[in-house]
Amino acid sequence: MTPSFDLLPAVRAVPFVRDLARHGDRSAVVTADGTLSYAELAQRVEQAARRLGERRRLVLVTGANTVDALVSYLGALHGGHPVLLVPGDGPAVATLTEAYDPDVVVGPHGDGWTLRERREGSAHELHPDLALLLSTSGSTGSPKLVRLSHDNLQTNAEAIAGYLGIRDADRAVTSLPLHYCYGLSVVHSHLARGAALVLTDRSVADACFWELFRAARATTFAGVPYTFDLLDRVGFAGMELPHLRYVTAAGGRLAPEKVIRYAELGRRGGWDLFVMYGQTEATARMAYLPPDLAASRPQAVGVPVPGGSFRLAPVADQPDGVGELVYAGPNVMLGYAERPTDLASGRTVDELHTGDLARQGPDGLWEIVGRRSRFAKILGLRVDPQQVEALLAAHGVTAACLGGDDELLVAVVGEADPRRLRRLVAEEIGLPPRAVRVQPVDALPRLATGKVDYRALRALGTTPPPTPPAAAPGDDLCRLYAEVLDRTDVTPEHSFVDLGGDSLSYVEMSVRLENVLGHLPPNWHTMPIGALPTPRAGGPRRRRALETSVALRALAIVLIVGSHIPLFTLTGGAHLLLAVAGFNFARFQLTDATRTDRLRQVRAGLVRIVLPTVAWIAAMLVVTDQYRLSTLFLAHSLVGPPDARTEWHFWFIEALVYILVGVAALLSVPRLDRWERRHPFALPMTLAGLGLLSRYDVFGLDARYDLPTAVVAFWLFALGWAAARAGRVRQRLLVTAAAAATVPGFFGQPGREALVVAGFALLVWLPTVPSLGPVNRLASVLAGSSLYIYLTHWQVYPHLRDLPLVALAASLTLGIGYAAAANRVGRWFATHRSVPGWSPARNRSTVASPPR
Repeated sequence: MTPSFDLLPAVRAVPFVRDLARHGDRSAVVTADGTLSYAELAQRVEQAARRLGERRRLVLVTGANTVDALVSYLGALHGGHPVLLVPGDGPAVATLTEAYDPDVVVGPHGDGWTLRERREGSAHELHPDLALLLSTSGSTGSPKLVRLSHDNLQTNAEAIAGYLGIRDADRAVTSLPLHYCYGLSVVHSHLARGAALVLTDRSVADACFWELFRAARATTFAGVPYTFDLLDRVGFAGMELPHLRYVTAAGGRLAPEKVIRYAELGRRGGWDLFVMYGQTEATARMAYLPPDLAASRPQAVGVPVPGGSFRLAPVADQPDGVGELVYAGPNVMLGYAERPTDLASGRTVDELHTGDLARQGPDGLWEIVGRRSRFAKILGLRVDPQQVEALLAAHGVTAACLGGDDELLVAVVGEADPRRLRRLVAEEIGLPPRAVRVQPVDALPRLATGKVDYRALRALGTTPPPTPPAAAPGDDLCRLYAEVLDRTDVTPEHSFVDLGGDSLSYVEMSVRLENVLGHLPPNWHTMPIGALPTPRAGGPRRRRALETSVALRALAIVLIVGSHIPLFTLTGGAHLLLAVAGFNFARFQLTDATRTDRLRQVRAGLVRIVLPTVAWIAAMLVVTDQYRLSTLFLAHSLVGPPDARTEWHFWFIEALVYILVGVAALLSVPRLDRWERRHPFALPMTLAGLGLLSRYDVFGLDARYDLPTAVVAFWLFALGWAAARAGRVRQRLLVTAAAAATVPGFFGQPGREALVVAGFALLVWLPTVPSLGPVNRLASVLAGSSLYIYLTHWQVYPHLRDLPLVALAASLTLGIGYAAAANRVGRWFATHRSVPGWSPARNRSTVASPPR
């Protein structure tokens, strides 16, 4: 009589789990609380296996990035018990416990970790090859599970460790959940090579994650596409990670431009980027892109992992060379399980039909071109929702699409106009607008892996928006950001720069935020809102401070107007503003975004300068005879006339516009853009050096041709840019020395030159200056309205010269009023454009909750 499977002795175990002890005293697990050696880990794993007994049972383990969860999981594998690994949050534990009736449940209970035996033996027939049960990445908590064998786990771990070149000295941070096949493959492949795991459940958006990363001397971490969005927001490109050796990307398509950018970032930083492709049904990985090909073939998923192979299965209505990608290899699952009786089944599949449409390039690299299973037939027309998502992304709109029987559901994040989006999508794919339903959402629902949860999205699209929950501690800050930046899609993972903040909104934001927090951390504008300090609540008031750049802008505009009246004579304010403009250009336009996004931000900045300027000058052309068409078109410095008395009023704006256009043209060159990212301080210092050729008129051009101020004074803008990039003491000293050496003699007015040099010194050495609450509020208004005050004061003070104080107050008041009107018109204009994201004041990057 053939014995039941549950009576077989527990002789099967995954080799890399069975052999943990052979790595001896090497570090196996590193946490914020200490380190476990392989010998210690092996001892704890064996103890966990003994607690489960020798009789094979189905063990449900709640996945978590903790030592208890890891030991429980490895202990079950060591004892030969099939493991049902489930996420620890949400309804998955209860759903799968009810569906599969596990014999043992291991997981958190209260403040501890418990093993609960539901019976002594097993209620199931368990196939001898069965080692692990996982939900597919798109159906967490679904009763449909992937059945994986001991050989699947071992061979895939060895293949991954082989092509990544994992060493026993490597240390991998658990940046993804343990229950997710990608996160689990990191554990398997590193344990197979005797490398260490740095266990944490922190997100890459959390500063504590990076503190642990450095302290543990971690060498690698894994990310899904959403992880890389978060890395952009936390300033990963500027982090010092001396031990980082490689970064892996999988779990969805990483945009080619982002692949190129991170591959280049890795080349400069001395680490490799591995782009990978996989599915739970293949244990984890099926293909990888060699790092040296990432920059030249960013759209490819690469070559099969060692031991695997691909072929194409024909698909109707596809062009030649495109078919469904089919994978074969020792890591292909045994098959699916949909009910407990399936646990007794052996292998039911030999190949994996991935559901992805693919082609093989002439160089042998494989490319994914679409998803077969997501195609929908709507009103007789075949629609690819993935292509619709790509279309909207190209317009700066974050969306997820689902096909139904008679309509396409488009869930859109942010303030998109549903009617205009519906027309855009309908015209692109050939559907009537009535067949496209646009559903605005606050954030796309995501699985713990960071992928869009399409099942939840479908339910979300058919139900009214939920009632907002009670305010959390960070909600006040989100509301403040939303109010200042006029956004409705603010989440704690956003930063000021993510939300399209610029030098104008920065002024109001910094002052109001400082009022709430009591103190602003350095570089707060690039920090996620959730990473900012907790708002002050009734504690002792800290000394107030004001951002130096804000203080200088407010002071400069007062000095400009006051000197023109003249109420006093303290000139140099406009040239100081030119330096501050360079400082803010580096902070708000030169982000870690792609070159295209950077240029879009510069264009948006130019729009915010040019439109209100031209509107004001046009109005003055109608009511006065002070200006000419050359003034209206900001071309006076180029075409004259040279005898004009009032057209020089706007020299500063002309100079700033020309400089921004010129710098944008430079950075549109890919090589220069890459050089700026690689040498963020050296480039502006080099440009400042070139600018000094015209400042000192080395070639005599100014004397002969009367060069525009933009050319002569450009070095001040470039030095301000360098001041923002001066992160080290010697760099700050260099900027200060350059200003002190080159500004004197430019005007021939010692007081004017001293003002500009002093402004540079403050920018470089003092992020903030001591202040008072009322002063902060006044400075916020003045600095935020400085452009508009400069524009309008020429038509105010000449009529009030006999009352200089009144002239100053009236000039400032009119400029502030024009700023408010211009901002209101700008918001209206942004709301009524045909394509969302058109607003120059907004950068539509949207973040949901980070994967844990």
